[in-house]
Amino acid sequence: MTKKLYYENPYLTNWKTEVTNMITKDDYCLITLKETAFYPEGGGQPSDTGLIGNIKVLDVYQEAGEVYHKLPHPPENKVVECQIDWELRFDHMQQHTGQHLLSAICIEEYDAHTSSFHLGKDTVSIDLSVPEFSDDQLLHIENKVNKAIHENQQIKTFFVTKEQASALPLRKMPDVEGNEMRIVEIEGYDTSACAGTHVSRTGELGLMKLLKTEKSKGNTRVYFIFGGRALHDYQATHSVLMTLNNQYSTNREGLIEKISKIEMENKQYQREIEELKGKLNQFLAQELIQTHTEPIIIENFEDKSLKELQGIAKQINEVSNKCVIFTTTLENKLLISHNGSVPVQCGQLFKQELKNYHGKGGGNNTTAQAAFDNERDLETFKTFLETKILEAI
Repeated sequence: MTKKLYYENPYLTNWKTEVTNMITKDDYCLITLKETAFYPEGGGQPSDTGLIGNIKVLDVYQEAGEVYHKLPHPPENKVVECQIDWELRFDHMQQHTGQHLLSAICIEEYDAHTSSFHLGKDTVSIDLSVPEFSDDQLLHIENKVNKAIHENQQIKTFFVTKEQASALPLRKMPDVEGNEMRIVEIEGYDTSACAGTHVSRTGELGLMKLLKTEKSKGNTRVYFIFGGRALHDYQATHSVLMTLNNQYSTNREGLIEKISKIEMENKQYQREIEELKGKLNQFLAQELIQTHTEPIIIENFEDKSLKELQGIAKQINEVSNKCVIFTTTLENKLLISHNGSVPVQCGQLFKQELKNYHGKGGGNNTTAQAAFDNERDLETFKTFLETKILEAI
């Protein structure tokens, strides 16, 4: 059985050991080592990566107490030099220990128990047994956690029997195989059963930032970051803030007011634009009626949306018995519309024929619309509709 060095010293990054077993597959191999500091995935914490004999470790997992290391090909020698990806390992240690501290404080302050933990490459989250938190409560939690970080409390790990564990103030009694379990104790804050790798003092967590919350099956999912992730997030946020400050010629305090003012101005401009578009479309509708003597008005537009076409068609239908067939190559969409004077059920016709032209859409008796993947199908269906309408009238 492999000796698990990550329990003895989670800060160990380099060591020499022997390959004790090898299973060769078509495109990878699995090896076991006499000693390993590579942490296998488990308890919400991802596995370590690094090098074994200068070969990249693809994955590490544990099965029946044995730790397996997945490599793209076998190492050349039985004795191998091993190296942990320390940046990744320390990130996992910060996030995992931070989660313990955060979960403990959420229980202490709001009786909010953690039901699940996710440590991903980009996001870290826990699900808490409360329907929601107020902004003030979240700020209180964040301040409390950062206070505990600044206290630089000691963090100890040790093994106990199940009987010994029953006498400890565990956050939750785990269901583990065997009679032994590993305990992680954050002095003054938390005692939990955990097999993960952790920092030795809370000060190593550096900083904690709550990012957001969302509802999840009656619980609240809280997203957060500790340590290096929190620093990088602040650096990125500060960079964006400085760019906006320069762009809008203001400081942080005046930025929200400045953007709000611009948004209000843009909404006013948009209303004015829509009003002008409406007037323009009125003139366009009148022009189309006057220039099309045939019973069908067929037009293609390169710069108008389906919504605009619907507005123009509505104005035509209000004063004319002509059938309208509009297409927009801007969106590869088609609209057919009439005021009921044409003996064609638009929606039914689309339902029967549209699939033959790779289009999607529908409508009612007097109007229907469709979208197409390409302009060719759009044009082919338009030609079909023109023929169908002319036959009907």
